[in-house]
Amino acid sequence: MVITAKQEALVVSSWNEMKDDAPTFALKFFLRLLEIIPSAAKRFSFLRDSSLPLDKNPKLKAHAMGVFVMTCEAATQLRKTGRVNVGANTSVQHLASVHFKAGVADVHFEVLKFALLETIKEAVPYMWSEELKEAWSESYDHLVVAIKNEM
Repeated sequence: MVITAKQEALVVSSWNEMKDDAPTFALKFFLRLLEIIPSAAKRFSFLRDSSLPLDKNPKLKAHAMGVFVMTCEAATQLRKTGRVNVGANTSVQHLASVHFKAGVADVHFEVLKFALLETIKEAVPYMWSEELKEAWSESYDHLVVAIKNEM
């Protein structure tokens, strides 16, 4: 898997368009995931005992924001760094450990990818194209391969 300069430019420009409203898109991203796989909510300790509606849950909002921003930031740095970089506060090894312990399977990564792409499509409809979809797909796949390699 190789990210081309054009794919990188598409990912970076679309992320720059979404960045200012990242909290909104992050929540939509996670709500879409939980709509597709409602049972996934059981994997999050902060949702198991909560009676709050999902869209009002501050812990879900914070988690969604962290995942969305980390995923998008990692995607924008693939060509520059030559590897998946998930930020200063975590590591690929940590992500792998958490996902392994939670029993995350291939299907979950695929649903998350679908949710991410649908969220990006909604966030920047004026930029959406097959090329943008492929660029984000390729970037996301790099992140997943890095996590799975550590699992």
